[in-house]
Amino acid sequence: MKFTDGYWQTLPGVSILRPRAIDQVEAGADSLTVFAPTTPLRHRGDSLNRPVITVTFDTPAEDVIGVRIEHFSGIRDRGPHFMINRTDPTPVISTPDSGPASFRSGALTARIATDGDWTVDFLGAGSVLTSSTPNSVGAITDGAGRHFIREQLTLGIDDHVYGLGERFGPLIKNGQSIDIWNADGGTASEQAYKNVPFYLTDAGYGVFVAHPDRVSFEVGSEVVSRNQFSVEGQSLQYYVIYGPTPKEILTKYTALTGRPARVPDWSYGLWLSTSFTTDYDERTVTSFLDGMADREIPLSVFHFDCFWMRQFHWCDFTWDPAMFPDPAAMLARLKRKGVKISVWINPYIAQRSALFQEGKDLGYLVRTTDGDVWQWDLWQAGMGLVDFTNPDARDWYGSKLKVLLDQGVDAFKTDFGERIPSEGVVWHDGSDPDRMHNYYAQLYNQCVFDLLRAERGEGEAVVFARSATAGGQQFPVHWGGDCQSTFPSMAESLRGGLSLALSGFGYWSHDIGGFEGKPDPAVFKRWTAFGLLSSHSRLHGSSSYRVPWAFDDEAVAVTRKFARLKLSLMPYLAQLAEEAHTAGLPIMRPMILEFPDDRGAAGLQTQYLLGDRLLVAPVFRADGRADFYLPEGTWTHALTGERLAGPRWHHGAYGFDSLPLFVRPGTVLPWGARQDRPDYDHVDGVTLQAYELADGDQFALTVGAARFLVRRTGETIMATAEGTDRPWRLKVGELVVPAQGNRAQLTL
Repeated sequence: MKFTDGYWQTLPGVSILRPRAIDQVEAGADSLTVFAPTTPLRHRGDSLNRPVITVTFDTPAEDVIGVRIEHFSGIRDRGPHFMINRTDPTPVISTPDSGPASFRSGALTARIATDGDWTVDFLGAGSVLTSSTPNSVGAITDGAGRHFIREQLTLGIDDHVYGLGERFGPLIKNGQSIDIWNADGGTASEQAYKNVPFYLTDAGYGVFVAHPDRVSFEVGSEVVSRNQFSVEGQSLQYYVIYGPTPKEILTKYTALTGRPARVPDWSYGLWLSTSFTTDYDERTVTSFLDGMADREIPLSVFHFDCFWMRQFHWCDFTWDPAMFPDPAAMLARLKRKGVKISVWINPYIAQRSALFQEGKDLGYLVRTTDGDVWQWDLWQAGMGLVDFTNPDARDWYGSKLKVLLDQGVDAFKTDFGERIPSEGVVWHDGSDPDRMHNYYAQLYNQCVFDLLRAERGEGEAVVFARSATAGGQQFPVHWGGDCQSTFPSMAESLRGGLSLALSGFGYWSHDIGGFEGKPDPAVFKRWTAFGLLSSHSRLHGSSSYRVPWAFDDEAVAVTRKFARLKLSLMPYLAQLAEEAHTAGLPIMRPMILEFPDDRGAAGLQTQYLLGDRLLVAPVFRADGRADFYLPEGTWTHALTGERLAGPRWHHGAYGFDSLPLFVRPGTVLPWGARQDRPDYDHVDGVTLQAYELADGDQFALTVGAARFLVRRTGETIMATAEGTDRPWRLKVGELVVPAQGNRAQLTL
């Protein structure tokens, strides 16, 4: 939200109170509080009728400083709040008689000027990262009498801002106006399903604005040299997180807000959907499964979309008896074909659903301020909304899903969760409706994920979620939402996934081929290669099926090739998944995350790294032409062995069965022995492929319970293993050496 008319004036009706001087600094045991009048104090009389801005500094974790800006502190706090995992380190606080005060946590310091104009510098390892300047902080009243608190942190000349959730526009957010407000707007607008009030910079720091309600960001847009964020109300809480690298910023941010859970190996395989409005029954589903098997395309999960339930009854969690008279027996037959089962759900209860009256009578549906059940006709006729702030409502909702699990369902697609009313409603726990709008997705996905974890066991839970906010990364997986079946939409989907990756989310998927419309065969084939080189891969559409033979024979071959390729990469993907769980790093990584010092990587948004070793550049043209950038070193094409040098741009043409897929120099990549399923013993028969190891290089990697160390000395490459007695091999180029015991040696 903008408050000014250019640099000199405010918008009509807007008044801004700014801290102008420091009256007092108070040091507590673990906090520092600054009292800043909004006018200079020339004499005692100036303390009368003068608002004071109170700013408090604390530290929830090392290298993180929290800043709370308050005008009035008597406002009732109704919640909800983002979870913050606090370790509460002891800060170093300095309040000298003269000169600036300081508050330090680890290598991050807030330096507060106590003389002259309001200034707070944030220093990382002694260097200024960003600053709150004399006109940055504001307690604002607009022409409608609404109150806001604003902060503006400086941006350096070459600083780039990333993140703020799954946003489908440019990856670099500089120059954009962004509201953190979940909306069901597809992938072609400024709206987003997954809004996260956290941004990351390539200047050594990130900022988390800990408000689940609407946060408005003006990223170098209201004042081009500052990043502004504001919230409605009388207080603002934000955290500055020191890196210094983008990876370290993400690791520290996800330590605060939660790390992604482990997901089962089977979830990495190919998912196939019935699609949205298509006709289907058990015969249709069986024909799809048999068709994939007959064409030797490995399939891991089959998904039933909305119409597994009767129309106008969503959600009653009851199989349409006309189509599926004996669901448990049907699911058993399907699962004997080697697939897991997923079904679509949402948190809305249509008026025709038998659960509507039950939820109404029990008080489990959100109510209006008049005490009625909140309802509307958008999406489902007369639908109500489950009140997940009520623990009994969560248990009730979970009990309906447990019936499906008992029938044989393995996973849920937790769709919707964005259309949440923010006015005229009352939540069971008294939460503020504005703050619940975004936060609802957190409660919804957690309810379903926790049920799966309780029923299926740790590491076996997985959802396919559309909506999220900060902390939602704990309940994977998330997919990109409704996109068109075009090359431009394929590119906007990728931008959304990369933006989400820089917002703390470790896993991401998208509708291969696009959701709306039927893709041209060229779009489908190019999107299939991209989709099967994503963390999770799903064939899904709206009004048309996504089985590859619906396009052409080449689409079948492309799907088979890349599905098998992904399964052979499972030893590598499983290693990346563990890194997501323990360090908060995404599996799909924007180039800036791995190459923060390469200026050529800063704005790249049409390519990414799968982990830290594989560079993927999806092809966005039917003719196969692709432009891609390789950082420094000699990179090897994973499919052809072609070697190209960086740092430079390259241009090439690729058939539908290929794309730019390059291995980073100095890599040892583990290739699995199976291409028929993802949930196999990744160590058994694994091949360690060494790429461009230089003399003296050594590379350590973990595959399952085994740890491998590969080193090059002169013309000899030696690999040793710990924790396994399984057969494995070492490969360089076309030379392959089977292991002898726990050792393999190859002479070049």
